[in-house]
Parts: sequence; structure tokens; C-alpha cells
Amino acid sequence: MLLDSIKTDRLHLRRPQIEDAGEIFRRYAQDPEVTRYLTWRPHRTQDETVRFIRGCMDAWGGNVRYPWVVEKNDDKSVIGMIEAGMSFSKAHIGYVIARDLWGKGYATEALRAVADRILDMPGMFRVWGVCDVENTASARVMQKAGMEKEGILKRFLIHPNIGLEPRDVFCYAKVR
Repeated sequence: MLLDSIKTDRLHLRRPQIEDAGEIFRRYAQDPEVTRYLTWRPHRTQDETVRFIRGCMDAWGGNVRYPWVVEKNDDKSVIGMIEAGMSFSKAHIGYVIARDLWGKGYATEALRAVADRILDMPGMFRVWGVCDVENTASARVMQKAGMEKEGILKRFLIHPNIGLEPRDVFCYAKVR
């Protein structure tokens, strides 16, 4: 079972709370640059973010999706989110970090922590993620977190902020 809370040197990954919506909206959910390669459009209002957070909170009850808020240990600021979707012996991971903190290793630190926690679970053997072939920063995050590039999945994912046609993605995985 995944823990509600995961600590790293600089981060605290925890269950989302409604009170996080304002900071999430301000920090990144409405930022078109942050959401460029995501599967959802930038939020137009904080109410959209509240609805999203409610869905994340509800997800914990289904034992299939585990979304965590990524919070800095030093000042308790919410800087992003990471989520694991569980399916039998594997988990798919996605993440987002506020733009002003890109390039500082926070996404890598969070991804490594979640991947390691999942692979420590009995019966879990694979953690994987994808990123658009043009999203070199996300590819680098997965590499630095110890995931290996397995190949390209053709026309795999729609990024509505780029277009409505499915796009090619790189697939990365870490296995035990």
C-alpha cells in the first residue's frame, strides 16, 4: 500500500486538500507554458482547480490513482503534483512542477521517490511514464530519475494545448 505521505530531502509528497487549490491555481494550473504538454487545458478559474482537487481527493478511495501534492519542506509551498496510476503489476506516473522551479531537480526528486516506493511494493515490477517527443525537459527528468527509454509510441497521446491529433511520445520505464 502506498503511504499517504512520502518525504525526501527537499520535498513532502502528501494527499491533496481543498486548501491547496488557490496556490495550485496561482503557481501553475493556469500557466499555458506549464500545461503545454499536459492532457488538460490551463484552468481559467480557481473553481476549476477546486473541482480538480476534489477529484484527486476522491481518487485515493479507489486504490487505483494516487495523486500527491508536491510541497517544499523548507517553506511548505505547493510547487506541483505527481500521480501514480496503478494497474496490476505496474504503475504509470505523471507530474507537473511550477515553471519558476523548473531545472532545480524537484520533478526528478519526486519521481524517483514515488517510483522507488512503488517498486518496493510486493507484486509491483514496473513504473513507466511518457512525454511528448518535443518535451526534452520531461525526458531528462525521467532519465535522471533512473528510468530507461524504451522507445517511441506513435500517435499515442493528445495534448489539447498543442492540437487535437494524437502525438508521438517517448516511453520510459524503471523495472525490478
